Amino acid sequence: MALTAFTSRLIADTGISTGDEGKGRLIPEVIRELQALHGRADIAGVVLKVNGGANSGHTVGGLKLNLLPGGVVERDVAVLALGAGVVADPRKIHWEARPVEVLGHAVYSRLLVDERAQVSDVSHRLLDLAWEDYRVNVLGQPPRGSTGRGITPAYADEVSQFQIYFADFLGAEETAFGAFSAKLDARIDRAERVIEHVCRVSPPRWNEFLEKLTAAEQRANAPAIERGVFDAAEFDFTRFAGYAPFRLNRAAVADAYWRAGSALRANIGDVRERILADLADGRFIVGEFGQAYWLDKRHGFPPNVTASHTYTPEFFQSAGIPAQPVHTIGVCKAYDTKVGTHTFLTQMDDAHPLAAHLKRLEYGTSTGRQRMVGWCDCVEKADALRYGGYNDLVLNKLDALSPAGDWHGDTLRVCTAYRDAAGALYHGVPRDDALRGALTPVYAELPGWREDIGTVRRFADLPPAARRYVAFIVKTIGELASRGAAGTAAGDGKAISYPNLRYIGVGPDPEQIIKDVPPAAELVKEA
Repeated sequence: MALTAFTSRLIADTGISTGDEGKGRLIPEVIRELQALHGRADIAGVVLKVNGGANSGHTVGGLKLNLLPGGVVERDVAVLALGAGVVADPRKIHWEARPVEVLGHAVYSRLLVDERAQVSDVSHRLLDLAWEDYRVNVLGQPPRGSTGRGITPAYADEVSQFQIYFADFLGAEETAFGAFSAKLDARIDRAERVIEHVCRVSPPRWNEFLEKLTAAEQRANAPAIERGVFDAAEFDFTRFAGYAPFRLNRAAVADAYWRAGSALRANIGDVRERILADLADGRFIVGEFGQAYWLDKRHGFPPNVTASHTYTPEFFQSAGIPAQPVHTIGVCKAYDTKVGTHTFLTQMDDAHPLAAHLKRLEYGTSTGRQRMVGWCDCVEKADALRYGGYNDLVLNKLDALSPAGDWHGDTLRVCTAYRDAAGALYHGVPRDDALRGALTPVYAELPGWREDIGTVRRFADLPPAARRYVAFIVKTIGELASRGAAGTAAGDGKAISYPNLRYIGVGPDPEQIIKDVPPAAELVKEA
């Protein structure tokens, strides 16, 4: 196959929907493509986790990861970095790194945590649960659907100027530990007061929070417990309970987090300098984003957003380097999924046979929660292109639309616009969430296919209906993203620019991918 060069030595792996798009599988593929293009094994110098924390799950090479970048499965990647835009629990780093090392992947020898990455801890996790409890039991609102990993409270400490950085684990132990403990003590004090007096959590619920965190982590880390990497007691949060409800054993918390953080001293450093050095040496930097465009804390729709910036500009803030050209890859599925309490305009009726089939496949990597499933929404994906920008498109899980169970590969729908009650059409996503929630999708209907495509490796070997479906999505995204300034019609008044379709995923295994997709101008003719 002819390989397409990247336009920058900075490559951003982003989602263009609401997460869970399969971004993790892209990392090894990009690295191997770079190696083939440049004939250099060490061409990818750093794989950088850009944003978020342990709330963003991804599966790479059979590994389920949260904090570690997906480059861990590629031995020629020299540095696995957590950027300054990441909030990370140091205990969680070990919970991931040690089992991955047991499986034969080097982690600690390659791990670099930026000095300005922020430390999250058990108080953030308790606040996460407390604010959810406050929404439901005090305000009477629906649950937000938080992962309970403490990410939002950790970022709140950043904007409140109560940061604890990984740099706080450095320095002489006798002085550094005292300074760290004082900061952590103040953080816990604030959390205890907020949980008791602002969130008004009941004493029984406080105890349930600690038990819930224990159960969740023991479940998430069950494979490591079964292999003997950790004892189940490692994940027991009840040992942090204090002398009364709403009180933590601050000494126990400080000891646990200091031990975990100080054990990473050799891995804490300046990500900025490493990236600049690799760029000077002609290497590429791959930025791995958590969540997706429509979960960005500024451009998404609260409360169903994450607490970080989830798109390309954050690359430079997290890496700490000057803004410059970046090659952005936008990843999505051949249909849509959401988890939590999102407005989901294209959600399928649960009684539809395709919905029943897809829901058997769709569970969150981090939480195990059932995802909602829906038809492909090209309006959302086009606005991610129009306002966020991406060079390449990756379309995953095309194989999931093949016949299975009671689904026989019948008519497929693709959302091409929205309509309001008065009949007016919207070719973009309204920023007013109340307006957006009142819209109904306008669908194009396309024929499905009857064949299993999991073994297909060439675009030309896909069934004609599958090729047309793919081409129609690329064509529609390009037209909607290129609409006129008034937004009244697709492609109105502007030349249409189509995203390059780089890969098509036709199964969960790394080799189940199609790479020889025709150029966009040729591809859209099939639509």
